[in-house]
Amino acid sequence: MGLDFSNDPHRRYNILTGEWVLVSPHRTKRPWQGKVENIPENNRPDYDSTCYLCPGNIRAGGFRNPNYEDTFVFKNDFAALIEDSNSSNYNNGLLQAKGENGICKVLCFSPNHSLTIPEMEISDLKKVVNTWINEFSELSKLDFIHHIQIFENKGAMMGCSNPHPHGQIWAQSSVPEITLKKTEQQKKYFIKNKSGLLNDYLNQELNSKERIVIENDYFVALIPFWAAWPYECMIVPKRKMQDISEMSGVEKKSFAEILKQLTIKMDNIFNCSFPYSSGIHQAPTDGNKYPEWHWHMNFYPPLLRSATVKKFMVGYEMFANPQRDISAEQAAEKMRSVSALHYKKQ
Repeated sequence: MGLDFSNDPHRRYNILTGEWVLVSPHRTKRPWQGKVENIPENNRPDYDSTCYLCPGNIRAGGFRNPNYEDTFVFKNDFAALIEDSNSSNYNNGLLQAKGENGICKVLCFSPNHSLTIPEMEISDLKKVVNTWINEFSELSKLDFIHHIQIFENKGAMMGCSNPHPHGQIWAQSSVPEITLKKTEQQKKYFIKNKSGLLNDYLNQELNSKERIVIENDYFVALIPFWAAWPYECMIVPKRKMQDISEMSGVEKKSFAEILKQLTIKMDNIFNCSFPYSSGIHQAPTDGNKYPEWHWHMNFYPPLLRSATVKKFMVGYEMFANPQRDISAEQAAEKMRSVSALHYKKQ
């Protein structure tokens, strides 16, 4: 008898990190008497005089924003990384530390305070994509920048301190652990098979269709087989590229389109502004060649049963390895079944 992915507890291997996730699909039937979140407000104004990211307003750091009309990028007033910080090393027996240099930027997606990515126009999302590419290209030219992380925390549930549509870009002198793991996994596969790990994985997923959510000519949005979060998603370009700067004009537009379509699907699962952390993973920018790398964008949304019940990564997840209840196949089926039209327009 083979595994029944809908009922049998089992472990799944993450080909990108070399780690495992425990899947317990039978646990979706358990009653919930735990914490219930508040549903966030969905009726924000186009402009908020108290918002430190709205056009023309003064930020918390004392700087005034210009009256920007599309995207706006600035260095974070309270940056986690500093360009000219102390870069000394510390060694004391088993205790080690290294100084870390970097640049942190904030990217406002739109001057409209009320919007989120699924509610933006494709033309405006393409400007966001172009800004990501421009910032990546400029930062990667700096000799001390070896890794660039583009990400967005959407919603208070994911720790977002301001509801204005925005994301962040952290560029730093070292390469973080997750990128190192993904580099090593892709490199080992590339050397052994003379082909890209995500290319071959994507072809297998496209053949089965079981975990595909959306597909267009240049990109695929899917629930990865090894997903840890309930509705974890991944956008993967069909063409193997090391980083986002390699996209053609038509690929940029296609990326903006699938970004909007996927986030609409997320919002429509529970008819709410779906919280998530998203990030673009791409090759390090340390000057080395990375022919094995295939960039991709991950979405980690915490909602599990409804707009008010989230998945907590605690207990077993903190001390052993990630665990999920709803299977990747069930999540993909759910996302495919919801409307492609945003719930606010239905």
